[in-house]
Amino acid sequence: MMTRSLTSVAAALTLATLPVSVQAETLVVSWWGFNGDKLNEYIVQPFQEQCNCEIVFETGNSADRISKVEIRGGKGVDLIYLPDSFAQLGVDKGLFQKVDRSKLPNLDGVYEMAKAPMGDFGPAYTLGRVGIVYDTAQVSEPITSWADLWREDLAGKISLPGITTTAGPMVVVLAGEQAGVNAYEDPDAAFAEIEKLKPNVLKNYNTGSEMINLFSTGEISVSLAQDFALGRLQQAVPTVVWAELEDGDIATMNTINIPTGAANVERAHEFINFVLDPELQKTLGENGVDAPVQTSVELTPDAAKLWTYGAEMVNGLKRMDNAKMNAAKPDWIDRWNEVFGN
Repeated sequence: MMTRSLTSVAAALTLATLPVSVQAETLVVSWWGFNGDKLNEYIVQPFQEQCNCEIVFETGNSADRISKVEIRGGKGVDLIYLPDSFAQLGVDKGLFQKVDRSKLPNLDGVYEMAKAPMGDFGPAYTLGRVGIVYDTAQVSEPITSWADLWREDLAGKISLPGITTTAGPMVVVLAGEQAGVNAYEDPDAAFAEIEKLKPNVLKNYNTGSEMINLFSTGEISVSLAQDFALGRLQQAVPTVVWAELEDGDIATMNTINIPTGAANVERAHEFINFVLDPELQKTLGENGVDAPVQTSVELTPDAAKLWTYGAEMVNGLKRMDNAKMNAAKPDWIDRWNEVFGN
């Protein structure tokens, strides 16, 4: 899937093997490991000093990590980082416990959207968005709406996220809107629109690196993307821009939840509150780690341009119904593969 698992690297594995004293209190965290060196500097080491405890890690992609929690009956980790769609899956399966918001005072300053994305469960610690990116050197007419994906001048120029990625199922919802229907209620009409879109699609991608490579080689000039990949994409192809869509980008949120069998619930709450601290959120935003969810954080213009940042942008985001999307996904995967092949 196109999440931060796509860049889990040696740095994350280094974090995963930090020595743990037999006597030390431990907190076990399941996460991607993206930006491992920076996370170690800004989160891991400072929190270990604050709590006088040791943090150990379980790393991997979202699907694998949530499967491990399910297999272990909610045990094995104290905290789990997940995108909102996978977090909703965990809630639906009863894998997470409700958080005690009285223990999260830093939650008060968070954007409303991020406070309780799945109800009483864990908050979002960062906000992102899915939108359209395109190469202005190859696409002369600006892209200004989701409907532009169906434009005839984009034949063979688009790469879509695969249906099993974070953004893939969103394409089905957008196709339903293009057809004037609700994709959950009328998937036939939604997939008829995807058939119409197919001539514009060169191929589907499954990782951000794959998408960036397609732009770099000139094979594509348009794609759906998550904003955390924008910086690397523009480094590879400076003429790529983020489209300003009249009908709005789609919100994505990365969450922190406490599994039902967590062994250290008190420290888990302390960790969530630590990650939501406004000063830390500012540091993470300015150093290319995560977009802040604290409304009080002010970033420099250079830092802000990489992120989903500011009330105007956040309030203009479209929301997906992750519960409905997860329920529909098995059928949509089969239909998608009929259109594009496995």
